[in-house]
Amino acid sequence: MKTFLLSLTLLLPLAACGAGEPQNNEEEPTKVVEISDTPLSKAEADEALTAIRKEWKAAMQKNVKADWEAKSITIGGQTMKLWHKAYGNVPEGGHSLYISLHGGGNAPASVNDGQWENQKVLYSPAEGVYVAPRAPYDDWDMWFKPLLDEFYAKLILMYQAEMNINPNKVYLMGYSAGGDGVWRMAPRMADSWAAASMMAGHPGDISMLNLRNTPFMIWCGALDSAYNRNEECRKKTVELDSLHNADPAGYIHENHIVEGKEHWMDRVDAAAVPWMAQFTRNPYPSKIVWQQEEVLRNTFYWIEAPSTELARRKTVRLETAGNVIDISECDYTALTLWLNDSIVDLDSEITVNFKGTQVFKGKAARTSANIKSSLYSRGDPSYAFPAKLEVTL
Repeated sequence: MKTFLLSLTLLLPLAACGAGEPQNNEEEPTKVVEISDTPLSKAEADEALTAIRKEWKAAMQKNVKADWEAKSITIGGQTMKLWHKAYGNVPEGGHSLYISLHGGGNAPASVNDGQWENQKVLYSPAEGVYVAPRAPYDDWDMWFKPLLDEFYAKLILMYQAEMNINPNKVYLMGYSAGGDGVWRMAPRMADSWAAASMMAGHPGDISMLNLRNTPFMIWCGALDSAYNRNEECRKKTVELDSLHNADPAGYIHENHIVEGKEHWMDRVDAAAVPWMAQFTRNPYPSKIVWQQEEVLRNTFYWIEAPSTELARRKTVRLETAGNVIDISECDYTALTLWLNDSIVDLDSEITVNFKGTQVFKGKAARTSANIKSSLYSRGDPSYAFPAKLEVTL
């Protein structure tokens, strides 16, 4: 089991983090920000955030250039080749990004190459950059081996750097073995995706809990009985239905077990593209359900767990209401809560409760040190936070 502690010094943010925020491509002088623990006002923190993002962009863009020119990403001795096509005009806030995973598996490279070629033309969004990567492995788990988390993170940042991608409009989809990858990677990296769609894949032993804030689509032929795909997909539709019924504001999903279809669904699953396009990632959800999957992570949305305590199936559940953060479940001895004014009012006192008992009450200071630390460690412009609380549970 691999621990994925995302500390990416080679990644690149957008000039603006929120969906719908225009990006200014004109270069302006970079304001020098003193990195310190000195408390900042909201206006000062916003100014520091803009400057630190710009400084980071200037420093990190050079590090993705070689991979972009090579049209590939190499990590740990493995290489993922990249192919893309852009559709439509660039909307305010940047292009959408669709990552589309091909089928194949434990087969000769030529077979998987053929599936890659097929994936390039399988779907076409009305707007966005459609990326069909070539799996770095020729194996049954080609799309969800432990290194894949790092490949996807690098891919997203590369396309932000080079093609004006909105980081809150990134979608994951895949067919057959690619669908296997979506089953695993959608929950594993749920805080990266605006939505995801699985086509004709096998779910294995994954849980859907992490998809509370990530809309998800299931497509499978009703007659796709190889590896019992159809029955396993039916079970997952029941699981998602149950989760949504218990939490109607979360677990948005659609289930399509297509009658009369086997493994190939004659492209009816292309309806997933416009369905996903209606969703935008909320990087600051008021309710989070986080369960560790095969690759262990110490961060998820705006919470961080102790790196020394990570283990598969460990779970955190929390919810915010105004300036009160209620943690109803946590399998760790402590949590770090990374905060901004979209999550709580940082000018007012914050209360943190654990299972009904108050464990913190007070203010969290905005600092430039917090902004820089979170931005560089998370590698995502939406996860640059001016404040943090460390609570012992």
